[in-house]
Amino acid sequence: MYPHERSLVKRLAGKSFALIGVNSDRDREQLKQTMKQERITWRSFWNGPAGTGGPISKQWNVRGWPTMYLIDHNGVIRHKFTGSPGGETLDKLIDQLLEQAETAAADA
Repeated sequence: MYPHERSLVKRLAGKSFALIGVNSDRDREQLKQTMKQERITWRSFWNGPAGTGGPISKQWNVRGWPTMYLIDHNGVIRHKFTGSPGGETLDKLIDQLLEQAETAAADA
């Protein structure tokens, strides 16, 4: 999903959008190399040496990888996907949430 995530970060630069990752690699040094190699420029948290059984995935009740949450401008989880939702579907949902956020900001 890295190429699609990179395209989202680029396309939505300057918008009310943030991509935050959680990485389940057990080896933190290898993870650093992967992030550099894959050009991951967005904030990405390490789930710890327990990998998929780490504290972040436990707190968020993640049962499969990848798991993706779309959270709106009010902090409400609007969509949850286990596995890849597909680029077009994801882009459409993100665009809808951004439009709602922009409308709410204009009305405030």
